[in-house]
Amino acid sequence: MIETEIQEMIKICVKNRASDMYIIPSDKGCLVKYRTLNNYHNLNSYSEKKMIQMNNFLKFKANMILSETRRPQFGTFQWQIEHEKVNCRISSVGDFLGRESIVIRFIYSNTDVPLLQLLPNQFQQLINACGSGGLILFSGPMGSGKTTTMYQLAEMIQNQRTILTIEDPVEIQNPNFIQLQVNDKANMTYAELLKVGLRHHPDIFIIGEIRDEVTANAAIKAAMSGHLILSTVHARNAVGTIKRLENLGVSRDDLNRTLQAVSYQRLIETTQGGSGVLFDILAGQKLESVLEGTFNQKIVLERWHDSLDQCIKKNIITIETANNFK
Repeated sequence: MIETEIQEMIKICVKNRASDMYIIPSDKGCLVKYRTLNNYHNLNSYSEKKMIQMNNFLKFKANMILSETRRPQFGTFQWQIEHEKVNCRISSVGDFLGRESIVIRFIYSNTDVPLLQLLPNQFQQLINACGSGGLILFSGPMGSGKTTTMYQLAEMIQNQRTILTIEDPVEIQNPNFIQLQVNDKANMTYAELLKVGLRHHPDIFIIGEIRDEVTANAAIKAAMSGHLILSTVHARNAVGTIKRLENLGVSRDDLNRTLQAVSYQRLIETTQGGSGVLFDILAGQKLESVLEGTFNQKIVLERWHDSLDQCIKKNIITIETANNFK
């Protein structure tokens, strides 16, 4: 049965903590593979008929239109793997020949096991930055653990404080947080939910992503009112995160008044076979110098290389692995 075959494929992906599974059309049908960190692993190849059956099953699970094979579609579903529920985000699109490809993003809800910190003192810097209200921004590529970092940070500093999250979708279920989910069709945008959230008087906001000017300005206003805001922004490094906020219409003056720390992170394979997170954090005087325009951007790259070199000296990562992240 198709369901049994897909169950086995997803089981392998979850066991290896894959970030994505791909069903990609080929000349003979399709190739199914999954991704862990920066590596791809082939699962199997199938006929075109089997590909269509798998695609239709997954689209049915995600409440997508089965007859639509060209235009992009997006959906979500949950999959139970033994004792773990995995949230799956699925996207599909057809190529110029009408062959449909599907990608499933796996979102793991279990945060009982914290992310391994390659340099433990870095996480303490983030904790210190949470001492007062303001804005703390996280950046890094998809699958680098940004949401997990925000949740673990919020849990560590909660201390009976009220935490409200706004996400698209909710990636990690936490019974101790008030969790709201974006629904653009119902006009429940990030900005609108932030307004609603303020009426609940939370101490800490987790905003899944600042993606437009409206959300950026709403987050800044919330930070100015004394709330602690944790959020993500798409950027290629810590300094780029600040520039991204400015491109979204946030003034340098508002950043000076609200921004407490900026963190860029990557998940990196370790010599023990697992993976850990490495940060590049701007806070305190370093952050002030960036905002004042006196910070040499070349230092950002040097700092990142120095952190990688520390990990090599401690035998946490190999030289080859470090070179992949330079």
